[in-house]
Amino acid sequence: MQSTRRVKRQSAVHIFASEYGESTLSEKGSGEFDPSFVITKLGSRINRVIVAGLLERIEGRDVSTGSVIYQGQLRDPSGVNYFSVGDYVSDSVKELTIQLVEKLETGEPILLMMVAKTRLYQTDEGAVYTSLRPEEMCIIDSSRYANWLAKTSDHMMTRMSNYMTSLDFDANIESMSKSEFSEHQQLGLVAARNHYGELDLEHYRLNVMQALDIAEGKLESASKPAPQRIESKIDEDNPVDEKGSDIETAITDIINTLDQGDGVDFETIIVNAEARGFQRSITEEKIEEMSDSGIVHEPAFGWFRLV
Repeated sequence: MQSTRRVKRQSAVHIFASEYGESTLSEKGSGEFDPSFVITKLGSRINRVIVAGLLERIEGRDVSTGSVIYQGQLRDPSGVNYFSVGDYVSDSVKELTIQLVEKLETGEPILLMMVAKTRLYQTDEGAVYTSLRPEEMCIIDSSRYANWLAKTSDHMMTRMSNYMTSLDFDANIESMSKSEFSEHQQLGLVAARNHYGELDLEHYRLNVMQALDIAEGKLESASKPAPQRIESKIDEDNPVDEKGSDIETAITDIINTLDQGDGVDFETIIVNAEARGFQRSITEEKIEEMSDSGIVHEPAFGWFRLV
């Protein structure tokens, strides 16, 4: 009788969008049932995560099989997580997803928490993006969100401390095995240091500080850090009013200026267009029109690049 291999369920990791979203390295075991991991810059080998935040967008898209894939954005103080809900989820997740679409259309703010599987994917252009596949989801209140912020901050500080400690050893298993890290931690830290190189932790520290301020009630906004903004290049001697300006030219300039290779997120385009005097609704319509006409494309949900 052939023995069957028992697959160990991987623990879910509390993580902020900034750490997860910057990941570009994944690892798959050699066995058929071995889990895959996304490896973050701090050396976390993660297969499943616990994330939370404000649900910004969720919409269904028809696919060739005749089913509907729902794609959404979940914002925490550090950035945005992107997730998708397809056919291979539980009935409870699918039902809640449909309810969330309806709730979001009313303008009701929704705080959401999910346990999700991690995933990296690469575009034809070579850009690498992160995504999440929810296994469980629930709507939460501000108190539970504050608890998540505090716990995730604590976990992130531990990972930063571990990363700094790992610098006392060479970036190989032989050297790292002399540390007090577990084998799982050693593998992640060695892989991260070899793949990402030297790392500046300052923005992670700022993420933690902001998250803790929100958890303690010192900041009102729990979910919308200011998007990157570029200086408007309007000549003060020759001001251009909204009627005479070209929204398509403005969007093109914003994307061209801010795109570092991965595209520019939707909210950043909106904020910079507003700074130039364009209403949000006008910008949203024009982005959709430019996408339909092939002027811009969406390599990842909510991110845009010039064609």
